[in-house]
Amino acid sequence: MKNTGAFYKQDNTCTFCVWAPEKEQVTLHLISPEDRSLAMTKDEEGYFSITVENVPPGAKYFYNIDGQDLPDPASGWQPEDIFGPSAVVDHAAYAWQDQQWHGLPFKDLVLYEVHVGTFSPEGTFEGIIPYLDDLKETGINALELMPVCQFPGERNWGYDGVYQYAVHHSYGGPEGLKKLVDACHQRGIAVFLDVVYNHLGGEGNYFDRFGPYFSQIYSIPWGSAINFDGAYSDGPKGYFANNVIHWFGQYHIDGLRLDAVHCIFDNSAVTLWEVIQHKVEELSASTGRKYYLIGESDLNSPSILKSPTDGGMGLDAQWLDDFHHILYVLLDKEGQSRYADFNKLEQLAKAYKDGFVHSGEYVQFRKRRYGRSSAGVTGEHFVVFNQNHDQIGNRVKGERLSVLVDQARLKLAAAAIFLSPYVPMLFMGEEYGEDNPFFFFVSYKEEEHIKGIQEGRKKEFESFLKEGETFPDPQSEETFIQSRLDWGKRKQGKHKELLDWHRDLIQLRRTNEILQNTIKDDLFVQLIGEKGYVLHRQSRNGMEHLLCLFNLSDEELEYEMPTFKDEWNKILDSEANIHSLKAGEICHLRPTSVVIYG
Repeated sequence: MKNTGAFYKQDNTCTFCVWAPEKEQVTLHLISPEDRSLAMTKDEEGYFSITVENVPPGAKYFYNIDGQDLPDPASGWQPEDIFGPSAVVDHAAYAWQDQQWHGLPFKDLVLYEVHVGTFSPEGTFEGIIPYLDDLKETGINALELMPVCQFPGERNWGYDGVYQYAVHHSYGGPEGLKKLVDACHQRGIAVFLDVVYNHLGGEGNYFDRFGPYFSQIYSIPWGSAINFDGAYSDGPKGYFANNVIHWFGQYHIDGLRLDAVHCIFDNSAVTLWEVIQHKVEELSASTGRKYYLIGESDLNSPSILKSPTDGGMGLDAQWLDDFHHILYVLLDKEGQSRYADFNKLEQLAKAYKDGFVHSGEYVQFRKRRYGRSSAGVTGEHFVVFNQNHDQIGNRVKGERLSVLVDQARLKLAAAAIFLSPYVPMLFMGEEYGEDNPFFFFVSYKEEEHIKGIQEGRKKEFESFLKEGETFPDPQSEETFIQSRLDWGKRKQGKHKELLDWHRDLIQLRRTNEILQNTIKDDLFVQLIGEKGYVLHRQSRNGMEHLLCLFNLSDEELEYEMPTFKDEWNKILDSEANIHSLKAGEICHLRPTSVVIYG
């Protein structure tokens, strides 16, 4: 499983390597700084390679196969977009300034999901840097970038990216990403990257011209599944496993979030996951740093956290969608139409205490029994959120939670995740209640793909569209422009109030010893009627306690303070109207409020 791509050496010498096992001939076509065509040599595993002199950084090239010039599947840079030539990158040329950075424990992270193109007016990596100090001051210490590998056009979510090693040209290319990561690390902020290893985008995808990258066995919703266990699967397996190390090594990325891991199929004796784990362990041993892998999984199975040698994927954590679903249904009366199987406060209690809400019972949406218990899995192995790109962008009008519920419920939502034993994640702008929409958008070049995405979104939305209602055209630039953050709101009125609330919650989470305890067995949930609950957190020795009282209803609720402590001191209150209470006193919880006692 060789590394493929263009590997520059300091003496203007470059080695090119590409996998094409069924081809008899591959020609390297250098088009700059001078036009040259050179035959490559094939080895027994189907890798073609050649070392060439007088190839400076930035030199552009194609591989010529069967008379057609094609970009390098492992291209490190596509300066002229997805159909243009690949370009040589000198990774050693960048002078990193993050030597003092050694990473952060995963349990201490506050993740912040970012779409590079809509975060700032510039829509670039460097456009994010001026905002980092504000994010750090809020308490955010980890960016999670939506996919940045080369996708078609100038604007896209990135989940139909094609060239997995190439940093998108419109965001600032390889150097732009390095500058952002460097700037983050110098401020104590980690950087995670979203990657897609279950499929490749359709437009500009010539991988099948090189070799059998795609499976003939498995079917997934977004295109051809990757061939990880069929004939010739060593090539694709090496391509994606080496990509993990590419981001960690060349770009100093701290962790990856892997999209839809349930659509990665590998029944090999040595799976993709074992290959990745081995490579990451080797890199960690050499750098002394821990690198993290987070999975998005539709399996509701804790087994993906197991070692690959025990049949798992070896992931460090996974997104906990169930937590989002039940909390959203309890906060928004329209939520039931989207998540029919989530409807009881007891399910939120289970999400806090166990993790998965659906853990083996019959689920109507699935039409089958679904999930497995995750009780006993400690909290740092799950990421919770109220919003993410999917939850917002897959609504007809791209509404954020700030448009769907009032300010009081936004505060409740924030408290629910930051007081949980899990690792919290915000979607960009959530901390101040951004109310601009976040739509799905693309900028395809080929009519076939433009029409396909437009018709696909129409079909996806047809059950949610009211009579005469339309949805934004994903191909339109205006759809993209409307999705940009309006950072100027951040310190005004209700937006500042919500920002201050997030800051207080993060500060409490970071400084309170009890909230550092991620053992779910040390956590208890007591229900107060149908719309209230007490989240009881305690220290590992059981001596210190926090009572987090939530009222999700529009009516006042009463709760008698426990008697195992003489006095309960108020720590934080979303309504700022409740004072410290003595044991046995009645706490009158205002409608849609949360108060924390210790």
